[in-house]
Amino acid sequence: MTANTVATTDVRIQRQAKQLSRQLKLLSEHLFPPQSQKQLRTFSSGDAAQLIGVSDGYLRQLSLDGKGPAPDVNGSGRRSYTLSQINELRQHLATVKPKDALSLMPHRRPGDKLQTIAVTNFKGGSAKTTTTLYLAQFLALSGYRVLAVDLDPQASLSSMLGVQPEFDLGEGDTLYGAIRYDDQRRSLKDVVRKTYFDGLDLVAGNLELMEFEHETPRALAERRNTQSEPFFRRVGAAIAEVEADYDIVVIDCPPQLGYLTLGAVCASTAMLITIHPQMVDVASMSQFLLMTSDLLAVVRRAGGDLSHDFIKYVVTRHEPFDGPQSQIVALLRSLFSDDVLTATILKSTAISDAGLSKQTLYEIERGQVRKSTYDRALESINAANAEVLANILKVWGRK
Repeated sequence: MTANTVATTDVRIQRQAKQLSRQLKLLSEHLFPPQSQKQLRTFSSGDAAQLIGVSDGYLRQLSLDGKGPAPDVNGSGRRSYTLSQINELRQHLATVKPKDALSLMPHRRPGDKLQTIAVTNFKGGSAKTTTTLYLAQFLALSGYRVLAVDLDPQASLSSMLGVQPEFDLGEGDTLYGAIRYDDQRRSLKDVVRKTYFDGLDLVAGNLELMEFEHETPRALAERRNTQSEPFFRRVGAAIAEVEADYDIVVIDCPPQLGYLTLGAVCASTAMLITIHPQMVDVASMSQFLLMTSDLLAVVRRAGGDLSHDFIKYVVTRHEPFDGPQSQIVALLRSLFSDDVLTATILKSTAISDAGLSKQTLYEIERGQVRKSTYDRALESINAANAEVLANILKVWGRK
């Protein structure tokens, strides 16, 4: 190409993409060396006791009696536990306290169906991935066996859970590997990977997921899918392969109404729709809901299962002292009533500051950000996640 030749747009974008990819790789290798693995912090004895639902004194006595996993004890005598040890304690206490086994080990019981929650929004910037991540971690901290599925080709959820999508994944290592149409299809059991967060597994994502969006129209045109599941059942069929291993599946859907999103909605037993309470976002959501209803009606007539246990709207990035936002939240509550979660997730520098190091407020030490900011943000997140969990327990017939 001569100096006077103007590169076409595709060539310019390709060149810029390669430049950015190289710099991201260098930055990633600097921040996260190739041999390094993300690790979760330990929890103080008080935090562990709170997560399990017992007193700190009771855990101290267990430690003195040599029962359960041995905590790490520092020079000042402070005890700390890993999340894996906390789950071991849950199992131990469920054995010695059979009457409390359900609260200590709240796994699905026979007859409890797998809960699959699709977190959706047509518009970016509604904290969809953040909501998915915090919900998945909250559920794992609460003792549930959780599978997070990253269906967004941008793969931010995977990145936050310690996977570098551009470098750590090979062909077929995303959900696409388990839902593709050709003979290269894999079992989802071969795609699921453990994370550093005990009790939380991941089906990672990357740009490969876009292949499903490209392949499905061809499969429909050639009627290849008549010999197996139609596109809207493939996500559910893949998840069914690992159903026995989990209590709850949380899916981070792409920010568009494509085949992946429709497949996730059909596979889910519940939906969370994130809302940023700004007029432009609410107006966009209105269009999203209209398009969603039209598309889902087509899928339903084709045999898709659209019976959800609950559909809830989650107000995110909320600034409660902002007048226009308060008006929008009030409007949403008047329109959708109990379908809007009572708790809202606050917009907080604590959440964004933790995210800079690919961490959540559940992962960082409390003293890493301003205490009042940390407490206020975490309280709002926990309240919203607790409401979602309450809906799940209601489906399972628990109080």
